[in-house]
Amino acid sequence: MNAVVLAILVMVSLSLARVSVVFALMVASLVGGLYAGMPLGEVLDAFNDGLGNGATIALSYAVLGAFAVALSRSGITELLAQRAIRRLGLDDNGQSQRLVVYSLLGALLAAAISSQNLVPVHIAFIPVLVPPLLKLMNHLDLDRRVVACVITFGITAPYMLLPVGFGAIFLNDLLLANLNESGAELGLEVTRAMVPMAMLIPIGGMLVGLSVAVLWSYRRPRRYEDRDLSHGDETPAEAARHLAGWQKLTIGAALIGTVAVQLLSGSMLLGGLFGFALLSVSGVFRWHEQDGIFTEGMRLMTLVGFIMISAAGFASVMQASGEVETLVTSSAAVIGDNQGLAALIMLLVGLFITMGIGSSFSTIPIIASLYVPLALNFGFSPMATIALVGTAAALGDAGSPASDSTLGPTAGLNADGQHDHIWDSVVPTFLHYNIPLIAFGWLAAMIL
Repeated sequence: MNAVVLAILVMVSLSLARVSVVFALMVASLVGGLYAGMPLGEVLDAFNDGLGNGATIALSYAVLGAFAVALSRSGITELLAQRAIRRLGLDDNGQSQRLVVYSLLGALLAAAISSQNLVPVHIAFIPVLVPPLLKLMNHLDLDRRVVACVITFGITAPYMLLPVGFGAIFLNDLLLANLNESGAELGLEVTRAMVPMAMLIPIGGMLVGLSVAVLWSYRRPRRYEDRDLSHGDETPAEAARHLAGWQKLTIGAALIGTVAVQLLSGSMLLGGLFGFALLSVSGVFRWHEQDGIFTEGMRLMTLVGFIMISAAGFASVMQASGEVETLVTSSAAVIGDNQGLAALIMLLVGLFITMGIGSSFSTIPIIASLYVPLALNFGFSPMATIALVGTAAALGDAGSPASDSTLGPTAGLNADGQHDHIWDSVVPTFLHYNIPLIAFGWLAAMIL
């Protein structure tokens, strides 16, 4: 068995058995590296070298978590939730409640899509926007698994299809550039207009998965407890009673300022610090409480942060092992002349490669350099080659335990400790997006 495949199977098996994802990533790194023939010292060095790649985003998430807890502690989230419950009549069961559910899901989908292009903050909006909505979701008996599916679709599908914002990086700077570079000596020439067209069918598969999740899989009510995100001298409900008008304006300024600072500086960390600092000096919570609130917020995001750091180390070990190239070449040897089988195996191999690394942006250079010669060898057209490489790379974002696209929703939905990363984010997104991506990616390769 290939070392990459073994490592991914170990990671997934341990994660599904409810072993900590951080522990699973560490064990899988050791198993994969040692099985590949790397000395223990080299495995540890590669793992340690990769840790720094996830540290910045992990710290940024921790600070955004502190900002989210500060918002809750101010009482504004309690105030908004209670007003929404009264005005929308959410205590009554009926068609109006379902309309509110679909409206909320639509708003979250629009926010997620906008985070990739109109306001390109990527997943930074989730720890700020989602935790304040949890009590509202609870009164709607809304299954958080469908919310995870909606957000994951919104932060993955746009960059795979629309060449603006992060899509311009994925489609033009990475996918297009690497396809042309890898295929230059083989006569492959891809234009900008071809790339989004080739990705239409795979994205159609994700849209089918989203529809199934919303309309069928998770349409039944699911009960959650109302839990406060922070604990201090007074509850958020008590704080909401004496929230002054100017303090509400300050909270609004903190929300807008957090996004603005991130966009101007390119740093989620600075954005979160600015928002928390503004709330601290506004008096929405007592000054002596700010250290406890900041610590409590960082604690909420600790798991997500350590998963990101560990995933970076795991990816470093897999790349250092040299087994990624071996996996592709050994798979090609068993295909024969069957083009349909070739497309399926290329997508499945891409799934294993990207599930471990967890980022389509990072895996495109690897996938393109290996897949372009292979695809052209099997007689795939340029459009089919684009679909194969693009889909294979994207498989790591939708449904990987180590991906931003699953860790982001978990960071927001688990703010009150009632949303499991593996069973409530990873498994639902894998079933509803990875399986359709493979099926529709294969279909695109066959008909384009």
